[in-house]
This record gives sequence, structure tokens and C-alpha cells, in this order.
Amino acid sequence: MAIDQEKLAELMTLSRLHIGEESSAEFKQDLTNILGLLEELKLTDTKGVEPLTNPHDASQFLRTDSVTEDNQRESLIKNAPESESGLYLVPQ
Repeated sequence: MAIDQEKLAELMTLSRLHIGEESSAEFKQDLTNILGLLEELKLTDTKGVEPLTNPHDASQFLRTDSVTEDNQRESLIKNAPESESGLYLVPQ
């Protein structure tokens, strides 16, 4: 399916895009190529093929949640310019 200038103008209006005249020919060719690939996909025989939603049938295994670091609150609060009762003080 080839894209003509009229169809390209309609697509640009609907998508609210603007391309210059110098890019118009290249853009039309790109769209024509994409539509050609889609036409090839339509010809593919998919009878008897189950829809694929996930290539891995097994569910994902999650690791147990465990603490890997000690509480570093005091060492981190030392870096703050000002703090009070373990909280950062910031200018208002």
C-alpha cells in the first residue's frame, strides 16, 4: 500500500505533526515500507497457533525479603548541615 501526498497530509493533521517538504518524500517511503511489512504479517498462517501472552509458562519466583544492611541513620544524619531528633532540618 503506497502513501500518497493527500493521505500523508491527512495523517499529519490527525497526528498533529508537521514535517517539511524536504522530509515528506522520505517519510512517505518509510510509511509505505512499514505498511508493506504489516501486509506480509497479515499473510502469515496462524491457524492452530495458541495466543502467546508470556513466553515463560512458569510464574516468577521471588526471593524472601531480608535485611542486608544495618540501620545507617546516625551515620547518614551526620552529613546533614542541620538535624534535630534524627530528622533533617531544611530552610522554609
